Amino acid sequence: MISEQKSINMSYIYLYNMKKVLHSPTLESVLMVERTIHKYSQEYGKYQLWKKLPRKMMYQTFLVILDYLEKSGKIMIDKDGIVFWTWNPERIRELIAKGLVLR
Repeated sequence: MISEQKSINMSYIYLYNMKKVLHSPTLESVLMVERTIHKYSQEYGKYQLWKKLPRKMMYQTFLVILDYLEKSGKIMIDKDGIVFWTWNPERIRELIAKGLVLR
């Protein structure tokens, strides 16, 4: 009986501690967030940008999208939480043509 109780408790703890994204954002959602950030760049933090979205979205999904955009180099988030749009492919092409060395 005691070992059965431990087994049930361990299963519960395992399920409780699993960290997994249960919902992946759609391309449409990512594009909506990109447009919103591009429009309000350097004005708002994460929460305020989330409130500015044209359609409702779960905040956790919004954070997953922000993480993706930051890792892909499209945005930067400063220490105060302000979100900056940094993606400018035309400017990057110009700088590479002038001899910019990328790391």
